[in-house]
Amino acid sequence: MTADGSHRIGAGTQEPVGDLVQRASQQLSELVRDEMRLAQAEMTQKGKRFGRGGGLFGGAGLVGVLTLQALVATVIAALSLSLDVWLAALIVTGVLAAVTALMAVLGKQQISKAAPPKPEQTMDSLKADMAEIKEKAQR
Repeated sequence: MTADGSHRIGAGTQEPVGDLVQRASQQLSELVRDEMRLAQAEMTQKGKRFGRGGGLFGGAGLVGVLTLQALVATVIAALSLSLDVWLAALIVTGVLAAVTALMAVLGKQQISKAAPPKPEQTMDSLKADMAEIKEKAQR
């Protein structure tokens, strides 16, 4: 204890213990708020990716139904009309199938980028922060 009644830590420290504790508490509060903002931003980004991927999968489903309808029309055309109409219907079916495949691949990529649905960067950052706090507390 010093002459003014305050406690001092370490030989070179000039601040009272109460001030150091208060400053550490403020810094910890700021750190937690910053990590929460980071988690919110990360989850917003992942949510957008899930939305895009889901929309693309939904579009792929719709185009897939159209593809099946076109395939049915192609079979009907092949059985009842000349080769020219059948060939035209087959071409339309092929184009729709290609669009379906493309949309499904793009949707899968978006879903893969968003998974797993947890703020991984924030969790890693928090772990590093906690390790540093523990390390400094042991000194």
